[in-house]
Amino acid sequence: MTGTDLVLPHWWEPLRTRVAGATTSDFTRWPTPDDGARPSAVLILLGEDGGSPDVLLVERSAALRTHAGQPAFPGGTVEPGDRDPTHTALREANEEAGVDPSSVTVVAQLPRLWIPVSNYVVTPVLAWWHAPHPVSPRDRAEVARVARLPLSELADPANRLRVRHPSGHVGPAFDVGGMVVWGFTAGVLSTVLELGGWARPWDPTRVLDLPTGRRPVR
Repeated sequence: MTGTDLVLPHWWEPLRTRVAGATTSDFTRWPTPDDGARPSAVLILLGEDGGSPDVLLVERSAALRTHAGQPAFPGGTVEPGDRDPTHTALREANEEAGVDPSSVTVVAQLPRLWIPVSNYVVTPVLAWWHAPHPVSPRDRAEVARVARLPLSELADPANRLRVRHPSGHVGPAFDVGGMVVWGFTAGVLSTVLELGGWARPWDPTRVLDLPTGRRPVR
């Protein structure tokens, strides 16, 4: 479905309006290369539980060679049969977490974002989960956990911090639901909270180190 097929809950504003004018610089300082990077897409799936909005994340398996144990939006690399980034994001969400594409209303495609460390160009697909249903990992070798994190908890100053990568880079993070969300996912979530009017002042001096194993030390 598309964003015009359904009336969205009131809490979608001002996010719905603001993302229409969002640019790459709203999300990252890295300009997106024209070519040479691997195209991919992720699904930013916002649902509602008792009138409170939440977002669906998956936690990667600890056995993976890359991104082991890292919370992330469902998503992955564009495959030859994918029609567009939305198709990629919905397909990956179904394969990873069992999300039924027919339960999702796509609201917008956000600007393409480059991840230099992996050389991916990612298209985040923002969507409303108009018919939520039970979800769980489809393949435990890839996904260890699926979680719906309330936006109110992500915005809570007590749950916000920054993580220092071994390279020295420091970026936003969230300590919510028994997981520390960092990296690309945390950066996008931070901007979504700002655009949606949910962000609250928090202490950026709270910094945790990310060891070589990529699991932040609480």
